[in-house]
Amino acid sequence: MFSILVAEDDRELRRLFRTVLEKNGYRVVEAADGEAALEALEREYVDLIVCDVMMPRLDGHELTHSLREAGYSIPVLMITALSNFQDKQKGFQAGTDDYMVKPVDVNEMILRVGALLRRAQIATERKITVGETELSCDTLTATCGEARVVLPQKEFYLLYKLLSYPDRIFTRHQLMDEIWGMDSETEARTVDVHVNRLRDRFRDCTDFEIVTVRGLGYKAVRRA
Repeated sequence: MFSILVAEDDRELRRLFRTVLEKNGYRVVEAADGEAALEALEREYVDLIVCDVMMPRLDGHELTHSLREAGYSIPVLMITALSNFQDKQKGFQAGTDDYMVKPVDVNEMILRVGALLRRAQIATERKITVGETELSCDTLTATCGEARVVLPQKEFYLLYKLLSYPDRIFTRHQLMDEIWGMDSETEARTVDVHVNRLRDRFRDCTDFEIVTVRGLGYKAVRRA
């Protein structure tokens, strides 16, 4: 079970987030401000943080900056009442991974939490082996037999995702949300372009193939 830290000084909103997250299978740790969030992180392991920007003692920007300075790569979904570009820019510069503006659609929040957790798993698994093919997250490289190639980031994550779940079908929109981000303005057909590039790169590899599922999306099939 994933653990989510909710840092929000509004008690009612904090309880709402907790209720919705728990109904969707997450374990929730509460904090009333940024300082309390840091104290909670010293006591417990959490997989993701949902935090308000405007909090007493330590606000969301300061909390996120402190975590990044300390080397924490934990995903942060920041909640703000301010929708202007400058505020969002400040949040991303502090190290947040995603943004939502109040009033929050809790159903959308669940979708964003899920996408952030899936992306984080891609980054933390580090390595996968299929037959003689090995993918390394640390170097974004794919080694197939004697051949070794450094892949562009999006191509690497796309291939890593597909090979992590062999025979599972992913729609273009699922792959876009997870690898390019839910707010990306890139068209879903971009996935097709990246898949074609991967097919060209690995046309001589006999360990796997990327299969098009008509009307749905793509899946990876292991041959090894």
